[in-house]
Amino acid sequence: MSFRTIVIESASKLEYSLNYLVCRKGTEVKRVLIDEIKTLVINSLQVSITTSLISELMRKKVKIIFVDNEHNPLGETVPYQNNYYSYRKIKEQITFTEYRKNYLWKKIIERKIINQAMNLYLKDKKIEYEMLIEYSKTVSEGDITNREGHSAKVYFNSIFGKGFSRDQDLKVNKYLNYGYAIILSSINREIKSLGYLTELGIHHKGESNSFNLSCDFMEPLRPIVDLLVLKDEVDDNNYREKLIGLLSKKVQYNNKEIFLDNAIKLLIEDYFNYLSTGDESKIRFIEYEL
Repeated sequence: MSFRTIVIESASKLEYSLNYLVCRKGTEVKRVLIDEIKTLVINSLQVSITTSLISELMRKKVKIIFVDNEHNPLGETVPYQNNYYSYRKIKEQITFTEYRKNYLWKKIIERKIINQAMNLYLKDKKIEYEMLIEYSKTVSEGDITNREGHSAKVYFNSIFGKGFSRDQDLKVNKYLNYGYAIILSSINREIKSLGYLTELGIHHKGESNSFNLSCDFMEPLRPIVDLLVLKDEVDDNNYREKLIGLLSKKVQYNNKEIFLDNAIKLLIEDYFNYLSTGDESKIRFIEYEL
């Protein structure tokens, strides 16, 4: 079972040999068994990688994430062949009922707001915490009253100050964007491995967004990234390492303690189980204390 996230931080050459990823840095050579790798993050523009390695990693469903010159995630690999039953899964996905999609979105937003409220509580923002708890109790199916948007304004202004915007060129936004991208990539991998389309969302419908469904599913997980940033554990020297490390943090899912990356896998499976069958007991969420 694959479980490792490999990060390449400096100039090196990556190649394939006998089911191993081989990393060469001058005279230093390191090998990692490909079957152990879930995600490869190439965090430098001075890395060369052979097509034979890329091909093998994609065949083994290993996600490869590439960054720009600011070390922000820029793109990722998406193999053509993901699941032997993709045709059947995509037909099924197209027929998910509007009721189930709207109900799942309601539950997702409820949990996102509750997780945001818990972050506020930890920062001693008791009044704002109470506001968000009340918002979470009034989310409608499909969130047609936009409780998500109202909560986000209270949440971010309370934590980062009035006038804060997610569009501003600030260090905190750089950290958040990086963390969100890492979580999104993990969700992309699991959706594709199950044979479904990331483009076809239950709420997000951006025509130019290749990951509408992934953006839907990741909403309750955003506060996990926020919390790490809020705890002042990240800075310009370590934010990439810390945020990638989130995937290896222990969380609670379905009354079991497991790594976040593995919990995401089970979470996505359960979301699709609900959308396919209507079994509301499959709508579960990840519990965390970082």
